[in-house]
Amino acid sequence: MTNELIQTMSAHRSIRKFTDQDISDEQISLITDAARWAPSSHHVQAYSIIVIRNNEKKETLSSLTGGQRWVEECPVFLVICADYHRIEEASKRHNQSLEIGGAEQLLVGAVDAALVAQNLLLAAESMGLGGVMIGGIRNQPEEVTNLLDLPPSTFPVMGLCLGYPNQDIAQKPRLPKDASVFYESYQRTSIPKSLDEYNETMLTYYGTRQTNAKQQTWSEQMASYMGKPNRPHINEFLRKQGFLTDLK
Repeated sequence: MTNELIQTMSAHRSIRKFTDQDISDEQISLITDAARWAPSSHHVQAYSIIVIRNNEKKETLSSLTGGQRWVEECPVFLVICADYHRIEEASKRHNQSLEIGGAEQLLVGAVDAALVAQNLLLAAESMGLGGVMIGGIRNQPEEVTNLLDLPPSTFPVMGLCLGYPNQDIAQKPRLPKDASVFYESYQRTSIPKSLDEYNETMLTYYGTRQTNAKQQTWSEQMASYMGKPNRPHINEFLRKQGFLTDLK
């Protein structure tokens, strides 16, 4: 049993090339309105969405995200932020302090932002648009914060390029279901066999794809990526914005 929504979700591909066709203001309004109905812990709604159409800002953001040209070339670029600024304003009205220095508040903001980001992409894909999430928005978070005039108690979590697809790419295989979906308890014994299978699948995928072909298994890629600290500067930036202050 399936339906149109499940088919849209299951057909996801990261799109990095776009046609010249613009996205209308009405479409952006519909996409953001739908996305705002994402679940939110304790109704905090600890996120904000910044819509970027300005070409100069997109060019700057392209540079700040590591030279990802699709950030500049897409018709619309969204920056999704964790945001407690509104909660700070609400707290002042009732003479309450804002306590966001612990890990839980950081998690709530990041999760709220991720949920709304997925809703944004899914709504866009339902309209025939394509897109790609941009974690590189955290490469230079202070510069992004200054460019977008983000207040304290906020931080950029991810970006999202949106536009009409101008490429037809193969779908990147996902982990075997046995490696990521468990019933009743975590099934450690299934992991080695699933990783062996997935390594073979990804070796074939990387070796035959049209661009950026390479000979590398998934486990090799992950070991290299996770074997060193990633974006260690983000810790100090988050403290400047009011987060992680309770942690040693």
